[in-house]
Amino acid sequence: MYSPETTKYLIHLTLQTEGVVDKPDVVGAIFGQTEGLLGEDLDLRDLQRTGRVGRIDVQINSKKGETKGEILISSSLDRAETALLASSLETIDRVGPCIAHLAVDRIEDIRVTKRRRIVERAKELLLEHFDEGAINSYDLLDEVREVIRIEKIEMLGEEKIPAGPNVMDSDAIIIVEGRADVINLLRYGIKNAVAVEGTKVPGIIIDLCSRKTATAFLDGDRGGELILRELLQVADLDYVAYSPRGKSVEGMSRKEIIKALRNKVPMEFVSDHPIGEAMDLQAARAVPHDLRSARGEKEVDERTPPGKRGGASSAGTSPTLGDHMADVRDRKIARFLSPDFSVLSELSAADIESALQNVNGDIEGIVVDRVIDQKLLDLLCGKDLEFIAARDFKGIIKRPLSIRLMKIG
Repeated sequence: MYSPETTKYLIHLTLQTEGVVDKPDVVGAIFGQTEGLLGEDLDLRDLQRTGRVGRIDVQINSKKGETKGEILISSSLDRAETALLASSLETIDRVGPCIAHLAVDRIEDIRVTKRRRIVERAKELLLEHFDEGAINSYDLLDEVREVIRIEKIEMLGEEKIPAGPNVMDSDAIIIVEGRADVINLLRYGIKNAVAVEGTKVPGIIIDLCSRKTATAFLDGDRGGELILRELLQVADLDYVAYSPRGKSVEGMSRKEIIKALRNKVPMEFVSDHPIGEAMDLQAARAVPHDLRSARGEKEVDERTPPGKRGGASSAGTSPTLGDHMADVRDRKIARFLSPDFSVLSELSAADIESALQNVNGDIEGIVVDRVIDQKLLDLLCGKDLEFIAARDFKGIIKRPLSIRLMKIG
């Protein structure tokens, strides 16, 4: 009986007949027209019976009165015998009642093919499955520093929740979900983070929020939304910083963390839409107070709510998006803002459509005391803006994914 493990060669033949035939017709023609052609030692039936030649695999299709296809025959004969057998198959000139043409396309050495596969797989194993032996000093230092950071974590309150070393001394805190988030913030020098560790908000966090400027910085998933909903009900939050959708705080880079904290949203713009839409309310681009406090700086945040700490506002602070939203509210005006939140143009809210044709410069966004409908939104989307802050959005069917829509409230 033939065994595939003994295969040395695979004969590839092409077949073409001047008429419609089936696989049994082809197999019958092969056995019938080669019988006795090469003598008893190379008779095809005997070779199959003794397991030196495998089954005859026929793949054919008939179309427009012709049949074409491929024939595969595996062989464990030596090279000369295989070549002789292959050439004998080219003498077949009829299949059933039809004129036929058989030609050897190639004789594949199975061992060569296996060797190629072995070599390619060996290359993959060499590149992917060996542990790196080279020593990277930076990796070693990071590993050691990671231990130091973990040792700096404090456990606060009766619930023993993990927190950065500056939480109790700082006048601002960042509330995250878990221990891994605190460690990641420590990695980038932010030492005033404290973890909720679950959807039930610990009493120590509620107490800290009542005494300090509190920013919620949670994962951009369903779990983060649920924790935020709980915090909004039981704690006195001041800001919300949103992670990119699908991102966790523990997996964010330094750049992503700083951007999220810079774009934190004051609670006055979150309370009406705490979940869902609020994920797009990325305001206050200036470096936030809680980030400065985490680094030991002494600046005072001009937007910290009264009663949480003393001190006057810093003079000469650049306006934030929140400032512009507060200034525009109830004045029926519009402001086109640059990337640094300076005013490129201020005009009547009713004149936006005509002004869009003439406004030049690098426009970051618009703040307008007016209701935005779908028609105006489409015009604004054509200006490649980063955000639109408006009194309200009504009749919006097609919401842009690349522009943040914010309600002034």
